[in-house]
Amino acid sequence: MPQAIRPPGFLQAAYLRRVNRERWEEAEVAETTVVEVLAELAALEDPRIREVNERHGDDHGVNLGNLRAVAKRLKTQQELAVKLWETGDTAARLLALLICRPKAFGRDELDVMLREARTPKVHDWLVNYVVKKNPHAEELRLAWSADPDPVVASAGWALTTERVAKKPIGLDLPGLLDVIEAQMKDAPDRLQWAMNHCLAQIGIDNAGLRARAIDIGERLEVLKDYPTPPGCTSPYAPIWITEMVRRKDV
Repeated sequence: MPQAIRPPGFLQAAYLRRVNRERWEEAEVAETTVVEVLAELAALEDPRIREVNERHGDDHGVNLGNLRAVAKRLKTQQELAVKLWETGDTAARLLALLICRPKAFGRDELDVMLREARTPKVHDWLVNYVVKKNPHAEELRLAWSADPDPVVASAGWALTTERVAKKPIGLDLPGLLDVIEAQMKDAPDRLQWAMNHCLAQIGIDNAGLRARAIDIGERLEVLKDYPTPPGCTSPYAPIWITEMVRRKDV
């Protein structure tokens, strides 16, 4: 016999029941497992890894491969992610960023989270794994780029670099080069790094601005002497731009 056609209202009600059930299950899991997850992260702590991480400002000792394995097992759990973030523990926050729903956060939530992100790794993962996928990314890019806190401003520049690479229409690229030329040399480390990345991205992706981007890099000499392992590309903008363009042309 042919299947009965379900009325739209029936389908909508069934969908809402499923969504509500999933949310309830997530909330229940968050309540019962946050302590267990913290205990698991504590068991994964390696003093040698912590020692290396602390040299870079990251106060955790969990191997990131192991952390990703935990995230893969837990899958997406927004409620649990929020609770893990609220613990303030660096490893827990990194895990939270792997299991959250990036689009579920409001603009103000992300702003608070960025200002709470005390360590470089948490800051970077928050921007790259969450904010870039959030519908408020452009609004936050503009706000953070103008923020007096250089760490917050560095997040704005990271989002600007993303736009240069993927959605450059509407950006004032010569204007960005003006700002970089005037401010990058004396910017604090993390802000300087983010601005330098933007400089390189502009030079890589825009043939008409490439000579100017390289010239700015040569005159400012930012990261010119940065130690670069064999086989890796220097972050010094003139070398970075030239090498990436060469690879594109191969």
